[in-house]
Amino acid sequence: MSSKYAEVGVDVKKKGTEVFKPALKSLFPRAFCPITRDPNLPKYGMVLHTDGAGSKPIQNYLHWRETGESRWFRSIAYDVMAMNIDDVMCVGATPLGFVDYVAVNRLRVPKEELLAALNTGFKECFSMLEKHGIKISFLGGETADLPDQLRTLDVSGIISARVELSKVISGEKIGQGDVIIGLRSGGRTRYERQENSGIMCNGITLARHCLMKNEYERKYPELKDPDAKSYYGRFAFDDYLDELDMTVGEAILSPTRIFAPVIAKILEKHGKQVTGLVHSTGGGQTKCLGLGKNIHYLKDDLIEPDPIFRLIQREAKVSWMEMFQDFNMGVGFEIIARKKSVDEILATAERFGIGAKVIGRCEKSDGGNRLTIKSEFGKFEYR
Repeated sequence: MSSKYAEVGVDVKKKGTEVFKPALKSLFPRAFCPITRDPNLPKYGMVLHTDGAGSKPIQNYLHWRETGESRWFRSIAYDVMAMNIDDVMCVGATPLGFVDYVAVNRLRVPKEELLAALNTGFKECFSMLEKHGIKISFLGGETADLPDQLRTLDVSGIISARVELSKVISGEKIGQGDVIIGLRSGGRTRYERQENSGIMCNGITLARHCLMKNEYERKYPELKDPDAKSYYGRFAFDDYLDELDMTVGEAILSPTRIFAPVIAKILEKHGKQVTGLVHSTGGGQTKCLGLGKNIHYLKDDLIEPDPIFRLIQREAKVSWMEMFQDFNMGVGFEIIARKKSVDEILATAERFGIGAKVIGRCEKSDGGNRLTIKSEFGKFEYR
């Protein structure tokens, strides 16, 4: 079956990356992040993780071109921080230090304004995290002028973390009867300043292509590769839609939610009951398939998808089966835990003002991991 995401040049399954697996020296091969023993602290493991904002900065760039306001670049910092810190939280690690990497075509992007906006965004992130007991040292980074390699800009980061080996959440203890608790990606938590569309940082290429007007690529050909599928949407970036309760551009650019404050508190109070943690990024609702062994993940009571996902599906004419694989569909983070701890975990999430509910359970599978999604849109099977 042809994938709409593949048509715009993205491989959601990241084929080819398997060549690196033999070189990985992870103590827990199926954990969410690779972990290696700290040579100076044998009871601890080290985690070094890198990720970026994907193609989202292209939308930030479009907003800047249309308005001349560099404030549109600020939210990239939230995206980069979320994509890094929430991944290392998935193995129970404590974040230590962070560096960024900003690559820019300064012939098109106002480099000084971009860096000032990013600096403001990162400061806001560090301040919010510190208020919740998560202290991360900002250790600088690298800024590269790459006019021959980039049409616009790219922003990523690297985070270092440490975890006590006896407390690693590797997914190896996931078993039959464990429940899957979903944390909502949209709405507004008590530590956020504004409503979030829920889209986070994945599927943005498809969202841009199917929602934004074709005239933008004619005005700014640097928005896409000349050989890629053209923009074919019908919306301007500042078109307000009642169903979104925000503009289309604001929905695409909603900062990726940082779940770290919630997860840190849940691990502090109920860590012994948690068997797996999943940040629903690349792979969307199928991300859980990489965790555990011979597990049948059954999700039959998912959180209602945020309006942005219904809009993308309608405009792109993507199958719902592909939507669950390309997007988080309203569930940005999953906690897999023993059934007896459900009420306490939900109560902890509630104190942060974040939507949470039991979305499914774990059963035994023969012959590898598999996922069944039962939803209002149909029943879908993944392996």
